[in-house]
Amino acid sequence: MDNNQNNSLISKEILPVKSKDRVISGLGFFNIWVGMAVIIATFLIGGNGIDSMTVWQLGFAIFFANLIIAIIGSLSGDIGIEHGLSFAAYMRAPFGTVGVHIPAVSRGIVAAVWFGIQTYLGAVAINALVNSLTGFDSWFTWYVIFAILQIVNTAMGIKAIDRFAIIAAPSIIIISIWIFMRMNGMAADKGIDIATYEGTKNTTTWLLVMIANMGFWSALAIDIPNITRYIKAPVKEKNWFKRNINNVIPHITALPLVQTFMGIIGAVSILGAGDANPINVIQGTASGWTYVVLLLMVVLAQWSTNTAANLIPASLTFVNAGAKIRLSYVSGIVLAGIIGTIVQPWAILNNLFLYLGYYGAILSAVAGIIICDYYLIRKRRLNVKDLYRVNGQFRYDGGINWAGIIAWIIGGGLALYFMNYMYIVGFPAGFIAYYILMKAWYLKKHKQAEVESGYSDEYLGTTAGRDWEIEAGAKTAAVKAS
Repeated sequence: MDNNQNNSLISKEILPVKSKDRVISGLGFFNIWVGMAVIIATFLIGGNGIDSMTVWQLGFAIFFANLIIAIIGSLSGDIGIEHGLSFAAYMRAPFGTVGVHIPAVSRGIVAAVWFGIQTYLGAVAINALVNSLTGFDSWFTWYVIFAILQIVNTAMGIKAIDRFAIIAAPSIIIISIWIFMRMNGMAADKGIDIATYEGTKNTTTWLLVMIANMGFWSALAIDIPNITRYIKAPVKEKNWFKRNINNVIPHITALPLVQTFMGIIGAVSILGAGDANPINVIQGTASGWTYVVLLLMVVLAQWSTNTAANLIPASLTFVNAGAKIRLSYVSGIVLAGIIGTIVQPWAILNNLFLYLGYYGAILSAVAGIIICDYYLIRKRRLNVKDLYRVNGQFRYDGGINWAGIIAWIIGGGLALYFMNYMYIVGFPAGFIAYYILMKAWYLKKHKQAEVESGYSDEYLGTTAGRDWEIEAGAKTAAVKAS
């Protein structure tokens, strides 16, 4: 039996969240998604695509891509709804208690880098405003201040993020509509009707625009349990959709609609001003209160994206990897901020699409593996307590599930090779490779209790009205929303 008091797999931040501690409503999750979905890079994809197609074709490509990601996110989100588990804790099932650190920490570093990029964009906007009013010019000063504010906000817990989203989401929507009207007016002044405009260049295709958009959220689609474990869900509800109503509806509405609108704004900005980034356009043409509105848009968008989509996932993966040294949630957040800064995000921004392509390709296979493991291999059942046992069933071979690692190499490698089609190659390749390896090899070698039981309901959480209790020494550990 494991001595849980010194168990390196146990840290309170990555233990299952109980039903009574789930504080986010469906509307709250919708607000969080609105905040997360506004990223300036989407403007650039819209701007790059409009030369080759109509606004309607472009909008459908972005919408369709994000609808697929939203469906995948809803499916993986059930891990948080059903078992209250974080991404890193669940990943011990398909990758092993040691092997988990390779994909999980990779995702954490990606999230930290995105934190740096988003913080830099916000700092530049703040600096532009302050410089115009006072003459003080130092974007790095504002970068440090802005980073600290976001780190403190995230360290205050999921309730603080939920409360901030209530303010940020409607503000972002209103300001986005205002920016769209401004860009549309500039296009109309040039005699361009965006409803009938059709690009004639062959710089890209509908499929490539669609796949590029899928790369944006390939990471968050798999680690969304970090947030969904705090979403309110009906207990003892066996119907998957009813149980996940607060997970699914925000996913399939907020993400596709907001992302599509941001892409169209970028396209209209190209038509009206020749620059896909409307922030640059307004900075060059606006003054007075327009500058203040711009600042609000940029700061709220970067802030709301960073807390939920970047700092939480990064921190939890670092906490999981550092459980042996008792790395705290706050320390993980600070570490994410440091990593996101030392990689010099202002340099990465110049090669953003290359960066998006590589990490989207690699993580697409992880998404396929997770969905296969949760729905096909385990049929949503999970021996949760063994996730926190050093010598439990997820130890596999020295802590590594080689079926998961090999499937990741196969799926990720194929996605990298076919970079232009990364997600639609990596996801099914990882899914199929993992299924074959587990069924033909690893399940025979390493028996899984939930599978051997004939998928007994004793391995269900919320559906069976069960909260998972993990013993940590003499006390029962639990995660609470602070």
